[in-house]
Formats: sequence, C-alpha cells, structure tokens
Amino acid sequence: MWEYTDKVKDHFLNPRNVGEIENPDGVAEVGSLACGDALKLTFKLDENKRIKDAKFKTFGCASAIASSSALTEMIKGMTVDEALKVTNRDIAQYLGGLPDEKMHCSVLGKQALEKAVENYRGVPAAVADEKIICECFGVTDKEIEKAIRENNLTTVEEVTNYTKAGGGCGGCHEDIQEIIDRIKKETKPDVKPKMTNLQKIQLIQETIEREIRPSLKHDGGDIEIIDIIGNRVLVATRGACATCKASNITLKNFVEFKLKEFVSPDLVVEEVEK
Repeated sequence: MWEYTDKVKDHFLNPRNVGEIENPDGVAEVGSLACGDALKLTFKLDENKRIKDAKFKTFGCASAIASSSALTEMIKGMTVDEALKVTNRDIAQYLGGLPDEKMHCSVLGKQALEKAVENYRGVPAAVADEKIICECFGVTDKEIEKAIRENNLTTVEEVTNYTKAGGGCGGCHEDIQEIIDRIKKETKPDVKPKMTNLQKIQLIQETIEREIRPSLKHDGGDIEIIDIIGNRVLVATRGACATCKASNITLKNFVEFKLKEFVSPDLVVEEVEK
C-alpha cells in the first residue's frame, strides 16, 4: 500500500481548477483512457502574457488528479517560459513527494504543459517518427528517452515508475534496457577533480542551505545534518517533517536528489533519530 502525503490527499479530495477554459490560449491532451491515464490541460493568459487561469480534466488515480491539480496551481501567474521550467520533480515536490511507482503522474502533467505551450505558440505537431516500445501503455521510445535524460533513470523499474512502460506484460523490458544502455554510452560523465572531505562537507552544507532548506521551511519543516560518513549523509527531520509519514519520500525524492545533483551522485541520505 502506498503512503500519500497530506498534500496529495488534499489535492485529490479537493482538487483545484477542475474543468475546461472556454476559448483557451493553450490546450493539450495527453495519455489515453485505454492506457489508464489521460489529462486535458487548458490555460488562459492575461494582458501581461502571464497565465491567468489554468484548468484540467483528468482520468486516472489519486496521484494523477493531485499532480494535475498541483500543476495548475503552480503555473498561475507565470509566463509560458517560466511555466516550461517547471519539472515533473517540481510537481512531486510541491505535493510533498510521490511514491516512486506514481512518478509517471507528474510526468504526464509536464507533458501536458509542454504540449499546451506548443499549441499556444502554434508549433505544428511533429512528424510521427516515434516507435511504440510498450504496447500495453502506448509509450514511445522518445517518451522513454526524455524521461531517462530528465530524471537520470538507470533501471527498467525506474523507467516504469516514470512512464508506465514495462508495467504490463513485461515484453518490452529488453527494449527499454537497450535505450538505457544507449543513453549511458552517449552521456559523457563530467570529469571533476576529486574533492577533499572538507570540501565535500562544505558543499553539502551549502546545497542544503541554498537548494533544500528554503523549500522545507516553506511547508513548516526542516532537516539537520547529524553526521557525514563517507558518502552517507545522516540527517534528522525537524518541524513538520518530523511528524510527516511521507518524510522518507521527501528525503529520497528531494533531499537526496538535490545532493546528488549539486554535490555527488554517490551520496545517500539516511534519516536518524536525534
């Protein structure tokens, strides 16, 4: 059984901006009823070219509804360029985290936003040069590649969590693995000088202060570094995070992700009581 944060429950039980805007500036439909998740997104701009209103219609699970609701709230007041910078991980973070198996719901929202902006800008639909990899859920090779690159996915299981590809009969697992292996070969790792332990500790502290703590405090939470042993970062949750049942999701999907991004991909965050 998956654990959902209070924010996910709230946006599922009390979804914001449900419906469809008449004469929208941008509109998009992604997913399909046959595959289990479908989303229609519409938005309207004001006289300053900022998103005045955004609405959605979703067919899907609690996470799909919550992610769509969160997305429409997040992009209000943004320009379309600012809205395009919203990532699927931003959507999950806004909700206090999503179970790994439900991250594809945030990806669906990101896809809808991109296509709605393309519609607003009059970008013609791309010529169909994509290949269906997962017949069960209709997921293409391009969608899988995009998810891998944007979220640093390295296993078939992670690809399934973010795209649903491979979550049916499993017959496409080998094709998914081939895409993962190809992207690994294409991606040239950044060659960085090895940090001293002191430099690593300082960079971890700076990243927490700059990239992590402000978001946690916004929701009444916080973390404290207890110790750093090799690549293990031992932290204790504080404030709202200490009583949140989904704090482990936040630590993995947000805190650990940010430390891997800005400090080292080898870092692992562990919660301790203190």
